[in-house]
Amino acid sequence: MNFLASLLKPGVSAALASALLFGAGTPLAKYLLGQMSPWMLAGLLYLGSGLGLFLYRALRGAARPRLNPGEMRWLVAAVVCGGGIAPVLLMYGLSAMPSSHASLLLNAEAVLTAGLAWMVFKENVDRRIALGMAAIVAGALLLSWPQATGAGLALSWLWPACAVVLACFFWALDNNFTRKVSLADASWIACVKGLAAGASNLLLAFLAGAALPGLGRTVAAMGVGLLAYGVSLALFVVGLRHLGSSRAGAYFSTAPFVGALFSVVCLSEPLSWPLAAAAVLMAVGIYLHLTEHHAHMHTHEALEHEHAHVHDEHHAHGHIPAVQGAHSHRHTHEPMAHDHAHYPDAHHRHGHADGH
Repeated sequence: MNFLASLLKPGVSAALASALLFGAGTPLAKYLLGQMSPWMLAGLLYLGSGLGLFLYRALRGAARPRLNPGEMRWLVAAVVCGGGIAPVLLMYGLSAMPSSHASLLLNAEAVLTAGLAWMVFKENVDRRIALGMAAIVAGALLLSWPQATGAGLALSWLWPACAVVLACFFWALDNNFTRKVSLADASWIACVKGLAAGASNLLLAFLAGAALPGLGRTVAAMGVGLLAYGVSLALFVVGLRHLGSSRAGAYFSTAPFVGALFSVVCLSEPLSWPLAAAAVLMAVGIYLHLTEHHAHMHTHEALEHEHAHVHDEHHAHGHIPAVQGAHSHRHTHEPMAHDHAHYPDAHHRHGHADGH
């Protein structure tokens, strides 16, 4: 498959753009962390994403998507895991261990997302995708590995470290649950998750005795949250829709590299050998993913759902009068069998007898 054509595919470009925004926002969030408590910052970042997307949708006159009861249960589970439980566990971990070690442990999210996708949710994986995932995660680990000597992991950090890894597990669940509803409007999903996480983290901040920072810092934090959390999450949902959890998660794992590069270019931090080595590893991983070619005869079972689509080989239903371009309505997919290259997207969740 042509490398550039793969790079420009909607799911790939959306997942990489999501990583770009989140990664660039990380150094800015780190600066703001010196101005307010971690809970307060997390609350303002998430709340900024939720409110910003709410206003965007209101200005567009966007309607609330209609989810069936099964889809709504997946969304509620995603919000509880990713917006309620995981941030609390992360804040507990950050409060009792160095942030450098916490950053290192946060790379577990990508591994756990892929592991759950492959073993529990039965996404297809082959050796090429697994090697690409390993290369990207290795680059992220290299970037976040503590550089200071004598900074070994103390026994007193055991439970906080477990809390951070557990937070990654709940975010991994969140990613896989969100994939189940990724055909719904991505901005609405990101808005709901942002408002829920913002409210829960702000409540924790106030219960811990934190106070709102000044107006300028509050607006700055919410602005960073809108782009680095809100828009980034909406793009990640698009990636989930087209690529599946493991592949979208792999592309998103390049975010630490983006953050480090942003710090070098925009914040005048020195260029280091871990950054250069991570660039090579992540480039290898992305190349392996972009050059994937997964094609075989497969069968689509009957399916009824609602999402924005254009008429193609998977959406060959008719309209009276005829409809052109992208549109959204509830529609039925009749059973069909064909052979073509595909990702484990929302329309290709079939099993594989050989495990690939």
